[in-house]
Amino acid sequence: MPTPIDEICFDKKVFFLKRDDLISKDFSGNKARKFYYYLTHDFPDIKKIVSYGSSQSNAMYSLSVLCKSKSWEFEYYVDHISNYLKENPHGNYKASVENGMKINIGQVPVITNNKNILLIEEGGRGKEAEYGIKILSQEIVDWQYENNITDLNIFLPSGTGTTALFLQKSFSLSSFSSTFSTNVYTNACVGDSDYLKKQFFMLEEDASLHPHILLLDKKYHFGKLYEENYKIWLKLREQIGIEFDLLYDPLGWRTLLAHKELFDKPLLYIHQGGLLGNKSMLERYKRRYPKTL
Repeated sequence: MPTPIDEICFDKKVFFLKRDDLISKDFSGNKARKFYYYLTHDFPDIKKIVSYGSSQSNAMYSLSVLCKSKSWEFEYYVDHISNYLKENPHGNYKASVENGMKINIGQVPVITNNKNILLIEEGGRGKEAEYGIKILSQEIVDWQYENNITDLNIFLPSGTGTTALFLQKSFSLSSFSSTFSTNVYTNACVGDSDYLKKQFFMLEEDASLHPHILLLDKKYHFGKLYEENYKIWLKLREQIGIEFDLLYDPLGWRTLLAHKELFDKPLLYIHQGGLLGNKSMLERYKRRYPKTL
């Protein structure tokens, strides 16, 4: 860090791309930002991290690397693990298990008054994430200043919405806000816009500091395969030669291109990494839509 910002043309639209995918293969993109606080601070009493989410979560893998590097135990809870994944370990699941993760099916037990255990919310949602995301916002402000971009739109797809929220909050409260107009836009990839708003309010009660949520007419289910998402992922790779995440970015790009008014101002798309899970997703897409390639 700081990561580069490239000027890109896609679908005859010129925009800027923040390459947070280049930070690290283990803490790629927003996970590097969200977990930067834990990476750079000492926790002398902590012996274990407990977290929860999906069985192929990018956050799960990054936490497994964090725990391995600090010699902590890592316990992770999921709703279920498919029989196929159990019999054919791959992706984030396999890498996390190899890093020493203990995985459990069920609800996270109540953890109280235990100074040796650190509970990290799903996807890295938490106040601690603000520490690293403020650094990201400062990198963007510095770039705006150097390039005299006083009016900027920023887009990134959201799971928990933590990165988008703390970005908008940081810009809104910055001393540069009187000089620079920086608006953050996002879309809900997990659940709908109401779900995403609830995630925002869990971290920040002041709605004026929340990012803008963009909508698509069609409802999409997280983790389900859609041919239109596969096609735009392939198109991005072909036109600009950069690989994006197959779970979040296709829906993000389709949402962004449906709101072409955002390109009336300079637009910055934040590439949040998360490419380790692409191998398994790509295999699923190839089996489901073999004629799309």
